[in-house]
Amino acid sequence: MLTFKEQLDADIKNTFMNVDEFAERHVVNGKEIPVVTDNNELMERKKRVNSNMDGIYAKQKLIYVSASDLGALPSQGSVLMLDGQRYRVVDAVSESGVYSITIEENKGR
Repeated sequence: MLTFKEQLDADIKNTFMNVDEFAERHVVNGKEIPVVTDNNELMERKKRVNSNMDGIYAKQKLIYVSASDLGALPSQGSVLMLDGQRYRVVDAVSESGVYSITIEENKGR
């Protein structure tokens, strides 16, 4: 019988990060891994906190990745490469084996 943590790890890999169910394959920091993009939650977060700065707009994405696939939790302000595009980590939280990472690409107007 699996422990709760073992069952949680299995659910992350077999359901949430399953490319036939929720996830899609993306290249993150040079490594192809399953990623879930959540635009709905990102819109809700933007309603609560407006991160746009005068003269700059930020293209943000909220992604979920398995901690075991990515490795160390990225720190706020660090660079994360997603499909060859450079993003800055706005926020990163570990949620029971899954990382919730908000990234942005700043562009001048």
